[in-house]
Amino acid sequence: MPLVGRPAPHFDMLSTKNMETLAERVQLSDYRGKWLILFFYPGDFTFVCPTEVMAFNERIQEFHDLDAEVLGVSTDSVHSHKAWIQLPRTQNGLGGLNYPLASDFTKRVSRSYEVLDEETGTAMRGLFIIDPDGTVMYQVLHNNDVGRSVDETLRVLEALQAGGMCAANWKPGDKTLSV
Repeated sequence: MPLVGRPAPHFDMLSTKNMETLAERVQLSDYRGKWLILFFYPGDFTFVCPTEVMAFNERIQEFHDLDAEVLGVSTDSVHSHKAWIQLPRTQNGLGGLNYPLASDFTKRVSRSYEVLDEETGTAMRGLFIIDPDGTVMYQVLHNNDVGRSVDETLRVLEALQAGGMCAANWKPGDKTLSV
């Protein structure tokens, strides 16, 4: 069942917000009052996933300028996330990250957002835009072989923030539709 227009499912997961202790949790309520780009990916140390994680990282300031936070989630442990973040890019690592990754080790969150592949126990490539009141405003699910477009995520975020109806191919600066 689509989540768009419904309250975002609650989450409470360990994260890499504190890389020293790996004990800092992230909850949906932490993002109240801000837009949240919540994206799920299949796994650390894979092929398509680092391209997405780094693409969001390279554009993090643009999300912050739009009063949005980014949170990446997989079913890997926070220890795996830390190792992946700290490993240099030349060795299949991320070489640092400017937003947290969360661990859905229990798979509860992936299941509640309906992105869990029950056969593999991993999250599919799902992305959700949650508004400042905690409502899911956008969701998309990709084949695991196809990475998401950060440009499109930013465009949809800005369209949602435009406060009106946006035509196909709407871009920031375009007028909304008049009815």
